[in-house]
Amino acid sequence: MATALVKSPAIDTRHTRFKLAIRESRIHRRGVYACEDIPARHKVIEYTGEKINRRETKRRGDGPLTYLFTLNDYWTIDGSVGGSGAEIINHSCEPNLYTCIFKNHILYLSKRAIKRGEELTIDYRFDRHVERVICRCGAEKCRGTINLK
Repeated sequence: MATALVKSPAIDTRHTRFKLAIRESRIHRRGVYACEDIPARHKVIEYTGEKINRRETKRRGDGPLTYLFTLNDYWTIDGSVGGSGAEIINHSCEPNLYTCIFKNHILYLSKRAIKRGEELTIDYRFDRHVERVICRCGAEKCRGTINLK
């Protein structure tokens, strides 16, 4: 059983520092877009959701679409349950965001200045030992897979 499909995703403004919107994406289904310029090295949004243990992570992670983010060796955050909207951010091999885990919070920070209207992206960095997932980011230096090589 996979995590539930986020049918009506929304940005929870309690977890973001900038105005963001969810729209159709050229990368995959829907994506998150900046509605204002975002300076480099700033917190953009926190990845939130239900905190689940390893056993539940394994159960929910079995499926074609998941919104799971590993917090540490024991806990995972399921963004499909109480997510901030960060779960909709798509993968790119040349992302404009990076992840910082700080005091058990998963934060997405801007790697560089992001222009209004630009889609927010993160490198999912799937392990090379798990099932290979084709990348459709379209980046100049796309590695062809979401998995690390």
